[in-house]
Amino acid sequence: MQQAEKKIAADNWIEVGRVGDIPRLGARVVCTRDGDIAVFRTADDAIFALRDSCPHKGGPLSQGIVHGHKVACPLHDWKIHLDSGLAVAPDEGCAARFPVRIDGDAIYLSLTPDDACPNK
Repeated sequence: MQQAEKKIAADNWIEVGRVGDIPRLGARVVCTRDGDIAVFRTADDAIFALRDSCPHKGGPLSQGIVHGHKVACPLHDWKIHLDSGLAVAPDEGCAARFPVRIDGDAIYLSLTPDDACPNK
């Protein structure tokens, strides 16, 4: 999914691929001028997007193991909630979350992170 950004509207959303492009319990990376964004697919076909950087030591979350609605960082096994970007206690920190929407089978990604995470 590492591709040129294809604009779909003036509100900062881009089409990044199809649901089937991401394996279940896997991720793909969208490269942007502001940094990489990991787009995840869970076993129940939910799609989430987070900054591709663990809040602990910057590990690539896209290379982590997806289980339920969490991802385990490949460097130190920190668990990150896919729906919020927050680290699972007792760890602390946050990976910025990006809104996604599905239209048919197409995945659209907002390039503006949610305000809920202080570590954008």
